[in-house]
Amino acid sequence: MEPAAPPASPPPPPAAAAAPGSAGLVCAQGRNLRAVLCQRCGSRVLLPGAATFARRELLLPAMRKKAAAAAAGGGGDVLREHWLVRDMFSFENVGFTRDVGNVKFLVCADCEAGPIGWHCLDDKDSFYVALERVAHE
Repeated sequence: MEPAAPPASPPPPPAAAAAPGSAGLVCAQGRNLRAVLCQRCGSRVLLPGAATFARRELLLPAMRKKAAAAAAGGGGDVLREHWLVRDMFSFENVGFTRDVGNVKFLVCADCEAGPIGWHCLDDKDSFYVALERVAHE
């Protein structure tokens, strides 16, 4: 007689399975489980459930103080995991840079840290907030 097999564990939610870097941040419906905060000042950017997890390669300029960014001139990071927000009024606290080509970058409205995200002017309903550039509570 063979020993009884251990009970099968439930499969992970599809969003979490597809996004190993976002474990514990994405619910089964693919939305943010926790509030999204500015890494520098802790200001609340998004409430829980306000955004959907999305994978897309986007180039964001490096996060630096204004003086350092002006002196360095360029550089950036390719980021792949983002919170996708479909309505700009879903944000609790976010600012936008001036147009850079057809893109506006998202920054913390309180301390101006950023860019934390990206918005293409050609797509009025897509605002991306990089998971690596924000904190969660």
